[in-house]
Order: sequence, then structure tokens, then C-alpha cells
Amino acid sequence: MAHTSTASPVPVEDSASGALPRAAPAAARVVIRILVAVSLCHLLNDMVQSLLPSIYPILKSSFHLNFGQIGLLSLTYQVVASLLQPLIGLYTDRRPMPYALAVGMCFTLAGIVMLAFATTFSMLLVAAAVVGTGSAIFHPESSRIARIASGGQHGFAQSFFQVGGNTGSAIGPLLAAFIVLPRGQGGVAWFSIAAAVGIVILVGVGHWRSTHLARATPSHVHVDAAPALPRRTVVGAIAVLAALVFSKYFYLASFSSYFTFYLISRFHLSVRSSQLHLFVFLGAVAAGTFLGGPIGDRIGPKFVIWGSILGVLPFTLLLPLANLFWTGPLSAVIGFILASAFSAILVYAQELLPGRVGLVSGIFFGLAFGMGGIGAAVLGHIADLTSIVFVYRLCAWLPAIGLLTGLLPNLERHKK
Repeated sequence: MAHTSTASPVPVEDSASGALPRAAPAAARVVIRILVAVSLCHLLNDMVQSLLPSIYPILKSSFHLNFGQIGLLSLTYQVVASLLQPLIGLYTDRRPMPYALAVGMCFTLAGIVMLAFATTFSMLLVAAAVVGTGSAIFHPESSRIARIASGGQHGFAQSFFQVGGNTGSAIGPLLAAFIVLPRGQGGVAWFSIAAAVGIVILVGVGHWRSTHLARATPSHVHVDAAPALPRRTVVGAIAVLAALVFSKYFYLASFSSYFTFYLISRFHLSVRSSQLHLFVFLGAVAAGTFLGGPIGDRIGPKFVIWGSILGVLPFTLLLPLANLFWTGPLSAVIGFILASAFSAILVYAQELLPGRVGLVSGIFFGLAFGMGGIGAAVLGHIADLTSIVFVYRLCAWLPAIGLLTGLLPNLERHKK
């Protein structure tokens, strides 16, 4: 039976004065049905959005694109999402918008229809920007809902929510291989059904959020304990986390945008076979994401960040040297280990800046998208100048940035 929080009411300053915004009323226990709903919609959203990189080989052939233009498509989608997410998160920290998630999915639906029927490269760029707008609205708000419904198990809730997105990203290339590839670019339109289903579910989530806000009393308002850290320390920790996100998502960009080309170029695989290998990698990413949060709840997010970023370095260094047989297992191990970091980074950042869940989620999802987009563009240009194989040799050293984790303060000690 549900129960209310027993914590004493905590005064919260009015956001209009520029002080700390009003914290979201948190559920007293895990609300599984809401976590399942946002995770499922995250699956549908990211499955639809993963179609863009999944059909790059089709678009490259149909529109006669070079690697630089493919990188520009990724840059457009991800930078739009990157720039908008912190702004949307900050706005909804101050003015809750329960139905924002459904609106975000509407943008995703519009973008995917535009992508299916685009006839010029400029139209592809516009479609990518519209899909990016959908992501910008969806991710910070759904992360907020996951935290509100977590019942205090923040790492578990973020992982549960994010594994939906990673699963969707893994399913997208697989479905693209069997649905879009035989039908061509127009086959993308079939995925509008998934976006429409997501809109219906998110209207229900919005109703729950609206009711939850309406029923909130002062005893429901939960403000996370702020660690006693100087402002300079907090800013430094955020900078370190940003560098770790750069390392993770620049490396992941080499897989999400170019792994199929790497396999085709080095091992002469077919497009379908290369997409199946990408599916294996993204499936491992989904599995790693799910475990990262609960482990962080038990041992602390800092230890998870250590193991995830720096721990993947030996495997990334081996990958460019491996034959086809070992490339599959190595890519799966890399995806599994590296994926566990983001939930831990997000929870750690939310604890650094309590009461600003939307802003923090927007910043770090925005950084993830932005670094992925910039990485895709930069790596595409490098591939044009050198080779796609050289890109993987270069990116293999990125996880060494994980050494910066040693500069992060121990939040548990400061809380005590």
C-alpha cells in the first residue's frame, strides 16, 4: 500500500526570485507502472530515432553523399537536441509541463515522416532537426519522471528508464535491415506507427504527473540533501563529468555512425550483415546500461564511473587489431562496459545540484547528443582524409580520459 514520505517539510525557495527552483514532488516508493511506461516510450522514441544512422548506407547511395555529409546529418540532429535540452530542462524545472513528453513524441513522428519522403539533402537536414527537437523535449522530461517515480532508488530508476532507450537503439538497426532495406527510404514511414503508440502512452503518463502535482502537499516535497561542497569544487566536478561524457560519446559516435562502414571496408561484409553486428553492439550497450544504475546505488556512482570509462581501455585498444571473429565479442564487451557509465554520471550530477533535475538532465543528455554529433562530423571528416580503419585506431585511446575520475569528490563522505 502506498504511503507518504515521513520526512519533515523542507522550505523551498521560489524559482521566480532566481533561487533554487521548487523540487518535484517525489513518490514515496517506486511506481513501477510509470517507470515501465517511460522506459517503453524511451524504447519507441530511440528506436524511431535510430533509423537515421541505420539508413545511412541507403541515403549515401540514393543521394550520393560523402562521409562528411553523413556526419553533417548526425551533427544537425544531435546538436539541435544538445542545444535545446538544457533550456527545456531549466524551463520545466520552474514551470512543470505534464504533457511535454507527448508533445516531444509528436515532433519525433513528424520528423520520421519527413525523413521517409525527403527528396533532397536539405530536406534530410530539416527532418534530422525536427527529430532532434523531439529528443530535446523527451529526454530531460522523461528522466525527471523516472526520478520522481524512483522512490529514492535513483540509480535503478535511471537505468531502467535508459535501458529502454538503448534497447530501442539496438532494435532500430535490426528492423531497418528487415523493413527499410527491402523497401528503401519510404519504408521508414512504417515506424510512424511506433511514434503514434508512444504518444498515446505518454498522454497517460502526463495525466499521472498532473494528478501527482495536484495532490502534492508540503510533506511530499522532497529536496535531496546537498553535499557540503564549495562552488568551485562543484564546477570542477561538472567539468570532469563533461570530459567523461566527451570520451564516452565521441567513442560511441564511431560505432553508431560508422561501425557498419568499418565492417564493410575491412571485412567486406554486406550491409545487412554489418547491421546485425551493430545490433549486437547496441544490445550489449542496453545490457550494460541496465546494470550500471543498480550497482551505483550499492557501491556509489563514482566507482561505477571508474570501472566503466577507464576499464574499457584495454578492449578499445585491441579492437582495431582484431580479426572478424574477435571483432564481434570485443565490440559487445566494449558496449557493455562503457554503457554503464551514463546512469552513474547522471545520478552523480543530480546529487551535485539538488533541486535542478531538469537542468542537469538536459545538460548531460544535451552533452551526450552534442558530443555524439560533433564526434560523427569530426570522425567523418577524418575518415574522408585517411580511412575508416584509422578512425578506430585513433578513438581507441579516448577512454584514457577516465583517469580524470580521480578528481571527483566523494559525495557520500560530504553528505555525512
